[in-house]
Amino acid sequence: MEKTQSTGLLFEISHKGRRCHRLSPIDVPAKPVSSTLDKSYLASSTPPWPEVGEVDLVRHYVNLSTKNMSIDSNFYPLGSCTMKYNPKRHERLASLGGLANLHPLQEEKTCQGMLEILWEMQEFLGEIAGLDGVSLQPAAGAQGELTSLLVAAAYFRSRGEKRTKVLIPDSAHGTNPASAAIAGFDTVSIKSNSRGRVDLDDLASKVDGQTAVFMITNPNTLGLFDEQIVKITQLIHQAGGLVYLDGANMNAILGMTRPGDFGVDMMHYNVHKTFTGPHGGGGPGAGPIAVRAPLIPFLPSPIVKKEKDTFTLDYDRPQSIGRVHSFLGNMGILLRGYLYIRTLGPDGLKQVTENAVLNANYLLSLIYGAFDVPHGNRCMHEFVASARNLRRDKKISAMDIAKRLLDYGYHAPTVYFPLVVPEALMMEPTETESKETLENFAATLLKIKEESPELLQQAPHSLGISRPDEVRAAREPILRWKSN
Repeated sequence: MEKTQSTGLLFEISHKGRRCHRLSPIDVPAKPVSSTLDKSYLASSTPPWPEVGEVDLVRHYVNLSTKNMSIDSNFYPLGSCTMKYNPKRHERLASLGGLANLHPLQEEKTCQGMLEILWEMQEFLGEIAGLDGVSLQPAAGAQGELTSLLVAAAYFRSRGEKRTKVLIPDSAHGTNPASAAIAGFDTVSIKSNSRGRVDLDDLASKVDGQTAVFMITNPNTLGLFDEQIVKITQLIHQAGGLVYLDGANMNAILGMTRPGDFGVDMMHYNVHKTFTGPHGGGGPGAGPIAVRAPLIPFLPSPIVKKEKDTFTLDYDRPQSIGRVHSFLGNMGILLRGYLYIRTLGPDGLKQVTENAVLNANYLLSLIYGAFDVPHGNRCMHEFVASARNLRRDKKISAMDIAKRLLDYGYHAPTVYFPLVVPEALMMEPTETESKETLENFAATLLKIKEESPELLQQAPHSLGISRPDEVRAAREPILRWKSN
């Protein structure tokens, strides 16, 4: 492969003296930086910043962008992650000067519009959840989980109760036990039954006076709604515990039912999964939480408060667990979620769920029979297929299928999760994909199923990288381009 300028690092295409801009000569007395900052903050030498022209800089990043998949360019059937299309309307509105140019240190009286939006967002999220109080601070779903558990711990401390256990189904997201451990609880795994729901007998045998919280995702990670949910919440409440809902799968029940109505005490939202905030990737996220009235005093401080026609930040919260994020959270993501809710309204949010469930069931129907689907031919917003029969008969693994899909221009579904399904292929089309996209994707899966093991085991064939040693790549990243 011949090395070109566009494939090098910025530092490698740098040429001294090149610039993307030219500044006019300074027309005020100049002061050296050393006279305005403490010398302990100054570097001993100038960092070796890359120096490139504008055209080189633009081409560098545009060429890099073409190597990436994105929801704007490819179908992402990524189960559990809800890779919804991000409407460009939200990007335009969120970039309006009156919103984008606010500073978090402004006085409250100068940003009443944004505070009103945030107060309304609190009200919307509480209503959608069927719960009484909301904190917008958590910066992601996992932090929302942790914040909820810290609120629960503070609640039990205030009652003089020492409860140590958090119960978690074996099909739960991996962040659930991690959040529980960080919050200081011991985790207890609850088995699934043959139908992929919570095993009530196993749950009942493990609930006792030490139970603080039962964490449940409903619909669960298998894409199944646990119709036992009222019995489950009653069982936990009878023991004095709380029920937490992992809100990762709210896209399947949005506008149809409310967690608070079936007994949930607290939950988090993933704004990117449910309300089309741009998805993760290490960038800003938002994982607001909603709780029942008895838990409101322990929410992070501050929350937005309305007094007549004025909006203020309420810091007078002596039982609060304190901050989990600077200011109120990630405004840009919360704002996009707010715009999504206002755009669709109650009927539109309900239609989101109806279309998401319809799309998932349609995709399932197209591949059912060709692929093993352990939990039946009906699902909610996602389903888990299995390549175990292909692994047994043709030595084709879930990873082989996932890698081969890249050659056809699709992102792979989630593989090997949840762990309760061997050779798992977890698929979630969301409501934003067309019938034609689903049909083409299903046809591709069926075609891949008939391809030779030798071809699949070496896939992908069309990308610059095929199958890196992922463990070694994480431990020993290679950041510099090398020729073959």
